[in-house]
Amino acid sequence: MIDTLYIENDVADHPRARRVCEQFPHAKKIRCERYTEVFNPASQNFRLQKRRPALILAEKFRHFVLETPHEFGVGGAHNYYFSHMLNCIYDCRYCFLQGMYRSAHYVLFVNYEDFQQSIVTTLARHDGEPVWFFSGYDCDSLALEPVTGFVEFFVPLLARYSNAWLELRTKSTQARSLLHMQPAKNCVVAFSFTPEEIWQALEHKVPPVQKRIDTMVRLQEHGWRIGLRFDPLLYHKDYRSQYTRLFADIFQKLRAHDIHSVSIGTFRIPAPYHRKMVRLYPDEPLFAGPLTKSNGLVSYYPELQQEMLDFCRTALSAYVPAAICFSCMQAY
Repeated sequence: MIDTLYIENDVADHPRARRVCEQFPHAKKIRCERYTEVFNPASQNFRLQKRRPALILAEKFRHFVLETPHEFGVGGAHNYYFSHMLNCIYDCRYCFLQGMYRSAHYVLFVNYEDFQQSIVTTLARHDGEPVWFFSGYDCDSLALEPVTGFVEFFVPLLARYSNAWLELRTKSTQARSLLHMQPAKNCVVAFSFTPEEIWQALEHKVPPVQKRIDTMVRLQEHGWRIGLRFDPLLYHKDYRSQYTRLFADIFQKLRAHDIHSVSIGTFRIPAPYHRKMVRLYPDEPLFAGPLTKSNGLVSYYPELQQEMLDFCRTALSAYVPAAICFSCMQAY
């Protein structure tokens, strides 16, 4: 899967970097002074790189833990996110990462211990109050787990703190690490879904809907808390029937009374990212939809947003109580 590794000089001897390199013995290994030399230059071909992305092993120096946007969360008062990786192995046409970064290469920050220190410091600032940490904002939390060892490091870490909560947001079926460890009561494995028709059209390389549902069932039976993320809701003239079928398929197999939380939000993206994505995919029907620009965001018309949110809330109310259903609308 990875045939080129870029390695910052300062992390070449880091144990985590060495383990990653050992997993790709035949990959071309190129040293660099700083990952930005590879990741940030202008005039890169994102679409071409997406076919065969490289993996960049790097060190992060600051901004390990950041506050989430105001509307992002599942009911907690103190919400933060952290990103051990930049970019995602999947290729979802609606994903803001395609408009955010110039490069399609993956960046893995190997200095997990510095993230750990920042997380502990953040917890201490809130004096025992519950604090949420969200992963999977700039990447998928589970998709590269066999390479990164992210879950194996951070889940036991957060489990040691009674006031810490961790969300692993994912579209992956890569659940082996979770199935081989004791479930953490303060960890929510949150799966993102769109209907089957949208998955086929827009979620390239993402595992099929039914396989993700089956993975959720295995995790739930093993004792993990499960979250459901229908964000973004994507418009189609048949969206009502599409989302009705999706909800029915999920709750036919999942124990609804054990769901930790559900969140919903319609498609929205910063206008500069949207412009870049349209240039990348000028023939993509998604970008020709009923969109409007307001307050720097491109999204559906307000009336359509509200219509979709109301419909999905009502449909979900047949399965889960309103108290665990959250709207996430301004997450950028």
